[in-house]
Amino acid sequence: MTGPRLPDGFAVQVDRRVKVLGQGSALLGGSPTRLLRLAPAAQTMLSGGRLEVHDAQSAQLARTLLDATVAHPRPASGPSHRDVTVVIPVRDNAFGLNRLVRALRGLRVVVVDDGSATPVSAAAFEGLHCDVVVLRHERSKGPSAARNAGMAACQTDFVAFLDSDVVPRRGWLEALLGHFCDPAVALVAPRIVGLREPDSLVGRYEAVRSSLDLGHREAPVIPYGTVSYVPSAAIVCRRSALLELGGFDESMESGEDVDLCWRMVESGARLRYEPIALVAHDHRTQLREWFLRKAFYGSSAAPLAVRHPGKTAPLVLSGWTLLVWLLLAMGSGFGFLASTVVAVFTGHRIAKSLRPVETQPKQVAGLAAEGLWAAALQLASAICRHYWPVALILAVLFQRCRQVVLVAAVVDGVSDWVSRDRNGDGDSQHVGLLSYLLLKRLDDIAYGLGLWTGVVRERHVGALKPQIRT
Repeated sequence: MTGPRLPDGFAVQVDRRVKVLGQGSALLGGSPTRLLRLAPAAQTMLSGGRLEVHDAQSAQLARTLLDATVAHPRPASGPSHRDVTVVIPVRDNAFGLNRLVRALRGLRVVVVDDGSATPVSAAAFEGLHCDVVVLRHERSKGPSAARNAGMAACQTDFVAFLDSDVVPRRGWLEALLGHFCDPAVALVAPRIVGLREPDSLVGRYEAVRSSLDLGHREAPVIPYGTVSYVPSAAIVCRRSALLELGGFDESMESGEDVDLCWRMVESGARLRYEPIALVAHDHRTQLREWFLRKAFYGSSAAPLAVRHPGKTAPLVLSGWTLLVWLLLAMGSGFGFLASTVVAVFTGHRIAKSLRPVETQPKQVAGLAAEGLWAAALQLASAICRHYWPVALILAVLFQRCRQVVLVAAVVDGVSDWVSRDRNGDGDSQHVGLLSYLLLKRLDDIAYGLGLWTGVVRERHVGALKPQIRT
């Protein structure tokens, strides 16, 4: 994959999780994991894991590292806030809208009233030090249509979309705009965190497990990656790229943000997730509306599968690692022995692929173990989230399946709770393990209900098909 030349002064930093092999001759990492062999000249340029662009050769290497997802950008500068217009779609949320506009001091703002019962008036924003334009749909056309209408009214090179239930924190826009000094970048998104201090169990769970919060690690936005999409509650886009793609798909009731991300990637654009930039969101914390929202998110999987075949797969893993866990799940002596044999064979295949690079046996064993554990977590999550209706039926009918489902539920819940505890935010201590496990299961049940409802509605099972690789 190639792209326009990166400007001089642009730098990239190798991800700290990437393994350096063969005394710097190769890098192993990224998402999905890949082996990147470096020529001697590239090894010299990549001093201390950092590379700064100063000529065509260093620009090409920086682009290669970025596209291999083993490095992250460190841009020197970006566009000004004067090059951005903020578009806010809103319906019947006057309080949230006013709160948001107050936080956008000095910016151009287009408010699109999507059929509110009480029309939004531009006079309500006088004295807020913002250049506010209000458009109105007499009847609701949906958030996608509202965003597209707002975009059409913009004249700036960049458009920031913010929902009316968010409030950006200081420095959010500057942190995002810097990425646009790479001419290939079409969209950048911040991290979305909770707006209020949680005062209920659901609120505390949402503070650490919100579907909108994609974590504290920067990442490219690509299908099958650690960040495969970003929510449209808060994004900044290059307006020309949006116009070229026709904006948001107005026929989609949900998942239109995922669809936009994937269409941009398919067009050759680069997208970034920048967690240094923070935007606070007014999370749903009432149990009923929280559950329904999770189901609503799940309902988008089937329409997305129709538009983007294969990208919504619940499982993406090697057939050999899948075979290891299937044999182990048999629970018999033969199954244990066979799974061990297949695991050893998997390690041999990894060693063979790394043969051109100088590696130690313990490194190969570690990579094999990491791959098997990652596959186990994928399987446990899919059993509890995507396939739980089938898993429940099998658990009722067969004792062995019941044991497997129980182990999957515990492994998935505990590992997820531990990972949230390590994210460094200090909020996860407010949710006990048992409470977390209960809400995680409700979360998965809701998402699964939405997923299966969407599959039936679309009459398309693509969202349930795993992707097994050789």
